[in-house]
Amino acid sequence: MHYEMTTIREGEGIRVVSCEASDEAEAIHQMRSQGYAVLVVRKERSWRYWIQSRRSHFPLTLFSQELLALLDAGLTLVEAFEALAEKEHRPPIQKILRRIIATLYEGHPLSYALQQFPNHFPVLYVATVRASEHTGDLGVALNRYVSYQMQMDVVRKKILSASIYPLFLLGAGGIVTLFLIGYVVPRFSIVYDQMGKNIPQMSRLLLAFGNLLRTHELPILAALVLVAVGIAYIVSSPASKEWMVRKLWQFPAVGNRLKIYQLARFFRTIGMLLNGGTPIVAALKMSSDLLHSSLRKQMASASNSIQEGLSISRAMELHGLTTPVASRMLAVGERSGKMGEMMERIATFYDDEMSRWVEWFSRLFEPILMAFIGLVIGGIVVLMYFPIFELAGSIQ
Repeated sequence: MHYEMTTIREGEGIRVVSCEASDEAEAIHQMRSQGYAVLVVRKERSWRYWIQSRRSHFPLTLFSQELLALLDAGLTLVEAFEALAEKEHRPPIQKILRRIIATLYEGHPLSYALQQFPNHFPVLYVATVRASEHTGDLGVALNRYVSYQMQMDVVRKKILSASIYPLFLLGAGGIVTLFLIGYVVPRFSIVYDQMGKNIPQMSRLLLAFGNLLRTHELPILAALVLVAVGIAYIVSSPASKEWMVRKLWQFPAVGNRLKIYQLARFFRTIGMLLNGGTPIVAALKMSSDLLHSSLRKQMASASNSIQEGLSISRAMELHGLTTPVASRMLAVGERSGKMGEMMERIATFYDDEMSRWVEWFSRLFEPILMAFIGLVIGGIVVLMYFPIFELAGSIQ
């Protein structure tokens, strides 16, 4: 769901910013985490915004790779941005780059220029750039963020690719089922009309349903299209996604995997920020939006415990933000002084575990789904031919 908010922040004055959130409280939380004070909140659900947002979507990872390549080639920061703006053919993206260039010419640092566009440059990205400005290693920071983003996409792509085949099976099975019931079954009913009560009850119900589809084709087709559009809209709605995720969390087997997936993103993000020089408390605060609402409360409690002097490993373990293996690895990171590197290793460990589970689940689920679809289609075929079997038996 899209929200437009009138906000104020020190040094910037009043601004209108927008964000995507599941509800108004989540939108306000996102803005406050970036240092904004929210004055007015407006909700917008128009399809025109969706089209506009797709057209003006800022390709952050590609932008970072191109900027890094230009800086490595010896161009200054302003020259690199001017080159990127000249090659850009999309007016909304070009406008953003031009405004960043103007801000740089005014003498402001790059992090200040980027934070003027919170919809396109997330807090994590701005924090990474800001930390690099103190050490003068912007190229290293960009390379670290690109690697971070690519690693974050690995498990997400694996989950997406694992879901494509089951969805294809469901679609193909649904089409075949509708074809049998809507086209083949009514043709069989013409043959069976003269058999009267000799048709078994289940076959009679199937034939009646097929005749209903044949006599009311247009209304039923229109109803199916409306139902499909409604389901697509509900599934794409942030509020519906939040509700579905909340329900999935209630199942122990699925909820534990969702927790591991979120903890992997959480630790990888913190590790990147720590390696970039961000303090642990600030890194925890900036990474909180990656967690589910239930884990977010635990993270806030862990952050308070760390501020009170408790060790990171103990605070994370005490508030349920680790597994036994991760807790031991955090303790090792504290002793060695390489906490950022250790958190990235924990994230890699979680990613590998999640990948193995996705592969195992897909290998188990796909045969079950194929068997279910086969039973449905086979059941329809058997019910269609069952009267013929009965007729052949009576003749003998």
